[in-house]
Order: sequence, then structure tokens, then C-alpha cells
Amino acid sequence: MNKFLFPVLAVVLGFVLAFFTKKQRSWNTKLLLSFSGAFLLALTLFELLPEVYEHLDTKLTGLFIMCGIMLQIVLELFSKGAEHGHVHIHKDETDFPWLLFISLCIHSFLEGFPIHDHNDMVYGVLVHKIPIAILISMFLFQSSFSKLKIAAFLVVFACMTPLGTFISNSWGVVADYIHIINAIVIGIFFHISTTILFESGEGHKFNLSKFIAIILGVGIAYMI
Repeated sequence: MNKFLFPVLAVVLGFVLAFFTKKQRSWNTKLLLSFSGAFLLALTLFELLPEVYEHLDTKLTGLFIMCGIMLQIVLELFSKGAEHGHVHIHKDETDFPWLLFISLCIHSFLEGFPIHDHNDMVYGVLVHKIPIAILISMFLFQSSFSKLKIAAFLVVFACMTPLGTFISNSWGVVADYIHIINAIVIGIFFHISTTILFESGEGHKFNLSKFIAIILGVGIAYMI
């Protein structure tokens, strides 16, 4: 049950934290992003990558992972990087951001596929979604959208990952291609997590707090 519940709880928690802070992305959110990027990358390496290489041809696996990286690059043409913390919604914006919404939903839907009863990827998705939900909620609050539109955005966004998990666990036709899909999702996770960790937001200066957050993310992922 946790595999369906945790991704939804991540969005709810992100919404609640954003509602009570009601301010722009702070250093706390940046540290949480760094932790989540390291945690997701480490879990992907420790848990998901060996499983995929065990079931697929080595070279084909690399090809599918590259396809996932390219797919995420295409999605970010429309989301502008919201999957790793870059949300751009203007205060006077009244038109619903359909491109952002659809690209985020596709990303969330696909990240639900590697989650099943016998792995820990649900924790990686959980930790990844909390800071993203915080940032998306903050920017939605600052927009001119109605409360109904904001609620609809967040509810559908929260449900997409459990929907992907449900389809991957229930549809026999999907099960035949699940390792290919998981390899594509690995590419998506690689792109997002490395972008979070290595983007040049602070002039390439060494940041001790960020470094500690990354070490904690990797260490906790290794221990679970």
C-alpha cells in the first residue's frame, strides 16, 4: 500500500509546507533539493540499475537509458525544469500552464513504473517529490489562478505516480516491457538528479551544507 500512498503524501506534505512558509525558495529548500537529488541518484544506482542490467542486453540497456535522458530533455522544453526545482509562473498569469502541467504529469506517471513491492524506489520518489511539490505549490500560490485550478493541478499531479505504479503492477502487456521502461526511467532519474547536484547556481563555489546534504542522501540510500 505504501507504494501508492507515499507519492501522494509527498505532494500533500509539500503543499502544507509551502502553505505555511508562503515565501520564495529558501536555503532550506535548496538543501532539501540537494539531499533528494543525491538520494534518488544513489537509490537508482544501488537498486534499479543492477536489476535492469540483469534482465536486458548490456548495450541495449545503455541505449534505453540514453533515450530516457533525451526524453527528459524534451519534457523540460515544456516544463522549463520544474522537475528539478525551476518553476516559472508569473504573478499575473491567468492562462492555465498546460505545457507545464502535461510534462510534469508525464514525468510523474513514468516515475511510478519502477515502484513495486520488493524495492525501495518508492522512498526515492517520495523524497524527490517533496521539494518539487513545495516549489510548485509556492509558485501556484503566487499566481492568479483560482483555488479550483490550483487544487486540480496538485490533485492530478499527485495521482500520476500511483497510476503509473498501478499500471506497471497490473497490466500484463506492460509487464513484458517493464525492464525497458525502467531503463528509460533510469535515464530520467539520472538527468534530474545530476542536474540538481551539479547545476551552477552558486558560482561553482564549495558549499559545505550542500555537500553534507549530498553525503547524507547517499549514505541513507545505501543503508536502507
